[in-house]
Amino acid sequence: MNQPAKAFASQADLEEKKVSFTKLSDNAYAYTAEGDPNTGVIIGDDAVMVIDTQATPVMAQDVIRRIREVTDKPIKYVVLSHYHAVRVLGASGYKPEHIIASRDTYDLIVERGEQDKASEIGRFPRLFQAVESVPAGLTWPTMTFEGKMSIWLGKLEVQLIQLGRGHTKGDTIAWLPAQKILFSGDLVEFDATPYAGDAYFTDWPQTLDNIAAMKPVALVPGRGAALTTPDEVAQGLAGTRSFIADMHASVKAGVAAGKDLNAVYKDTYTALKPKYGHWVIFDHCLPFDVTRAYDEVTQHPDPRIWTAERDVEMWKALES
Repeated sequence: MNQPAKAFASQADLEEKKVSFTKLSDNAYAYTAEGDPNTGVIIGDDAVMVIDTQATPVMAQDVIRRIREVTDKPIKYVVLSHYHAVRVLGASGYKPEHIIASRDTYDLIVERGEQDKASEIGRFPRLFQAVESVPAGLTWPTMTFEGKMSIWLGKLEVQLIQLGRGHTKGDTIAWLPAQKILFSGDLVEFDATPYAGDAYFTDWPQTLDNIAAMKPVALVPGRGAALTTPDEVAQGLAGTRSFIADMHASVKAGVAAGKDLNAVYKDTYTALKPKYGHWVIFDHCLPFDVTRAYDEVTQHPDPRIWTAERDVEMWKALES
């Protein structure tokens, strides 16, 4: 008897998640929701910085409500850890003075922002609540940097750093050096499946090692609960690293054996499901992840652009 076809991406995921607003220090908070995309909050002497925005301005209002429970300081800065629509399209809701991203992220918005927006809204209907509240066009940074920059919130220094490619080529972390608290974006996940459809598999493990070398005492991952001790941080890094390594190794082995993408996908799904299948969005991510890994191992060092049409074609090809 044939199995019923899997619903595309996260279209069957309709269950509301419980939000937590976790205090990491007097200056740092994590807005998390059981594996949905996280938002980081840094409260300085004179202003607030938000790291990743939620997917729509209406959803951003819940973050703002939590911020207003602890401070009335103005929200001056929004930082984009990378370009994905689910991370950036809520930015206008904060009415920030500046939206900051790496130059690489800016370039990716230019190159593929419109296609990514349409693609992600199709993949994640629940995550784009009140999608009509997203302004027309794209979310554009007002300030970009290359490598590293510091923003001073009064006397509190926030460092924005590119530690290497991984989830995308533009990945940016936010770091409080005085407190050793790190906001990783989707470079690190916790009990949630890394999305790797735009990833650099060869680079990602080294980038995770670069995060570990900073010895964070707390870390806000892209998805999953805030990691509030060095042991939890190590677990988050190890879990993300092992998933990326296992996926990459499986795909490389399949390509070396002369298998096509469909066969490599089925082999990799079978290999990874027992270890990672309980993680949030495993079934959603895996077709995209294996496709990107296969591309990187074979002929595409840089990620190809995902469009709404390509998403569905790929899904039908691998899940039929």
